[in-house]
Amino acid sequence: MENNRFISSLIDFLRLHHEVEDHAQVKDAINKGVEFRGTNAWILIFAILVASVGLNMNSTAVIIGAMLISPLMGPITGVGFSVATYDFLMFRRSLKNLGYAVSASLLTSFLYFSLSPIRTEYSELLARTSPTIYDVLIATFGGLAGVVALTSKNKGNVIPGVAIATALMPPLCTAGYGLAIGNWAYFFGALYLFIINSVFIALSAMVVTQVLKFPRSTHLLTREIKNKNIAIAVVISLTVLPSLYLGYTLVKKEKFNQLANQFIQKVYEWEGNYLLKYEIDPTHHEIDLVYGGNKLDSLSIKRLEEKAEDIGMKDFKLSVIQGLRTDDYSYVNNATNQVDKLKNDVESLKSVLSVKDKQLDSLNKLSGIGEQLLSEIKPLFPEVYSCVYARSVLFSDSLDQSKPKQIILFEADSTLQESDKIKIKGWLKKRLPGTEIEVRF
Repeated sequence: MENNRFISSLIDFLRLHHEVEDHAQVKDAINKGVEFRGTNAWILIFAILVASVGLNMNSTAVIIGAMLISPLMGPITGVGFSVATYDFLMFRRSLKNLGYAVSASLLTSFLYFSLSPIRTEYSELLARTSPTIYDVLIATFGGLAGVVALTSKNKGNVIPGVAIATALMPPLCTAGYGLAIGNWAYFFGALYLFIINSVFIALSAMVVTQVLKFPRSTHLLTREIKNKNIAIAVVISLTVLPSLYLGYTLVKKEKFNQLANQFIQKVYEWEGNYLLKYEIDPTHHEIDLVYGGNKLDSLSIKRLEEKAEDIGMKDFKLSVIQGLRTDDYSYVNNATNQVDKLKNDVESLKSVLSVKDKQLDSLNKLSGIGEQLLSEIKPLFPEVYSCVYARSVLFSDSLDQSKPKQIILFEADSTLQESDKIKIKGWLKKRLPGTEIEVRF
């Protein structure tokens, strides 16, 4: 008796019928949500733009905001409701408006990503390119929650939660991104995720509508009902089967990742070697290890492979690369020699630069001597108005004999007397002693 009373209480606690909204009001609300024109059309376009910006900037908060204002769930819920109630007029309207909404969404996101200068593929965008069976579960449970809330008097704030859970907007934006960059794998992957969400939200709407015994608009023959159920089964199968395969591959990748990380922790230090770098490729089941330390021979690598097999890794490829070897003295000596050679080269360059600096200083000083001579002689002989000074070497017929010589060239007015020229030469011999000079006017 106690068990029966508990079961009855539990059933009464979980009952939906006593909280169901008036059937006519629910149908009217769904009919309004199905429409895609005017206000709904503009809201959807703006929501797509917001979601595209969120994916472009990898902002989860912006993406959630776009999903909250999206009117996409209306036509999808209308498809499920109309199938359950045999309302084929609503079914056609829902499909038509859903087609308009999808087309407008793809076009809007395509235009945005075509114009956007940012093409970085962030995690929020890549997450929508490989749907799995888990996305089927999310869409199913989210759709059930949404339709139960839609048909209940106590709606609360479940609809926004469903919009976030089923994520109808980001897949369409990602599909538009795939079109914009010409990546068909992204386009079809994201579009497939949207189809999964749409099909299972519609299926959830159909199931809840039938459970709550909404009145049918028309009555079908047994054969027509059977054909309808077959069509639904075919659509569900075509939607689920690829996701099952993708989910299986995802599980395999995650398992390989887990085992690979466990293996790396165990071989971080291996027979006197230390792991410098590693890479894990779960798609191709490959692990690349770079070790530094002693020389790794074939036996050491074989023992590494056996270690991986001991923790359950099978059908994988292990690549081991020898990095810096501490026992390779020839390498160390060669590196030392290279450093010494570079030091010598640097010292040679310093010497050359020092000589060049001295030569440059010498040239600068020579130009200064001519200017100094002119400034000193002009007050005594105003007829002189320019001076050229240079140093050179005088060679005679015998090439092994040479001597330095200073050459001074003055430009003067014709009024300069020969006696003045003799005086100037005498002054220069005292002014520039030690080296033979030649003066010309």
